[in-house]
Amino acid sequence: MSKPNFRFTHYDLREQRAGTIIEVSLNAVNNVRLMTAPNFQRFTEVLDFKYIGGVARKSPVKLAVPESGHWHVVVDMEGHHGLAESAVKVIAAPANQKMSPPS
Repeated sequence: MSKPNFRFTHYDLREQRAGTIIEVSLNAVNNVRLMTAPNFQRFTEVLDFKYIGGVARKSPVKLAVPESGHWHVVVDMEGHHGLAESAVKVIAAPANQKMSPPS
C-alpha cells in the first residue's frame, strides 16, 4: 500500500453529529480536509477521495459536519512549503437543531 508523498497530520474525530462545527487552527497556509472514514481510507491509499474544505489561507477554519457518522480531519502540505502546526477543536452542534430526515 502506498501512502501520500507529502506530510500530513491526521485527527480521528470519531462519531460526530450533523451540524457539529470542526474548528482547525493553523500557523501557515495548508490544506484542511474533513472526510468520512471510507474517504480517509482512500486518501491513505492515494485513491480519489471526497472531502469538505481545501486551502486554508486564514486561521481558524470552521467546517460543519454535513451528516452524522465517523469523521476525520487531515491537515496536509500538498502544494505548500511545509506542514503547518495545527490544532482541532470540536464545537458541539446546537441542541435545538433539528435532525434532517434521511434522504
